[in-house]
Amino acid sequence: MAALFAWQFVGATLHALADDTAVADFFWGFHRDVGFVLFVTVIARGAWGLINMRRRPPQQGVLRTFARLGHLGLYALMILVPSVALIRQFGSGRPFAPFGIALIEGGGERVEWMTALGSLVHANAGWALLALVFGHAAMVVIHQVIWKDDTLARMAGNVDRRNSELQAAE
Repeated sequence: MAALFAWQFVGATLHALADDTAVADFFWGFHRDVGFVLFVTVIARGAWGLINMRRRPPQQGVLRTFARLGHLGLYALMILVPSVALIRQFGSGRPFAPFGIALIEGGGERVEWMTALGSLVHANAGWALLALVFGHAAMVVIHQVIWKDDTLARMAGNVDRRNSELQAAE
């Protein structure tokens, strides 16, 4: 997912700063397809996380609240950004066929409020998501370098550490 998000943000940045260049066109040409894959992946990963909530390593103190709010914000934006893009696409009357799979048939009437909502929210929420991603990465560095609390090992799936924490929590 990180590589796909990087692709999206590189493409959006190039689209904003270097539009009409070959590299921007290359990245931007896959924006909708990659966005759709991310949307499906985020929903699946979110469902998996909710199902396995009890198996997550315990967090302590006030930082737990901040971590939960940060992750909630990330997931909210990861769902909002493509949702409003799909609303805008539907309202445009144009088809949407990621990887050639027809999901939205074209030819319908343009619905102005749908396109306006998508145009207003999609890019702005996308840039807010990028800011949260940078904040998330900064917190990983803080956990690893300053607090040295093995959060990175837990995120990376250090099974021995996770099993001992789960046993301690029980």
